[in-house]
Amino acid sequence: MICPACGNSLTAMDVAGVQLDVCQGGCGGVWFDKHEVLKMDEPHESAGDLLMGVERNETTTVDHSQKRPCPRCEGVTMMRHFYSLRHEVEIDECANCGGLWLDQGELAMIRGQYSTFEERTAVEQACFDRIFSEELAAIENEEGPKPSKVWNILKFICPSYYLSDALGAR
Repeated sequence: MICPACGNSLTAMDVAGVQLDVCQGGCGGVWFDKHEVLKMDEPHESAGDLLMGVERNETTTVDHSQKRPCPRCEGVTMMRHFYSLRHEVEIDECANCGGLWLDQGELAMIRGQYSTFEERTAVEQACFDRIFSEELAAIENEEGPKPSKVWNILKFICPSYYLSDALGAR
């Protein structure tokens, strides 16, 4: 596979039984197939520690403003979005295969955002409550079928291709 950030050849690396592709000696980025990052995105998950020292060539430049091709899916451009509600780390994700590209240093930043899965879940729940509590209360007070309205809200915030996977991701 070819690095979507610098064009270097990616090197296969086994990290705690997970086969990752890293830009060793290039930009230092890491490719995670769908859901693999979830095994390394929290500080207590020691597997992620092994990725903190991926060798980077200091002369390699990366243009962060450029859209990047998915290294796995030919002809697919990845979408860029924030990894979490804190809007501190912007990552590249393939809408086709669900893989994630993290530039060097982004995994460390992600791991530093929340100390535990429970803390992250509490922040997400508080955000959801803040945004939708009034609407959900109004739906609760209405007569008639309610699941379709709640389902439409969930589909809006979390498209179905994520929702079905998210339920079994952890």
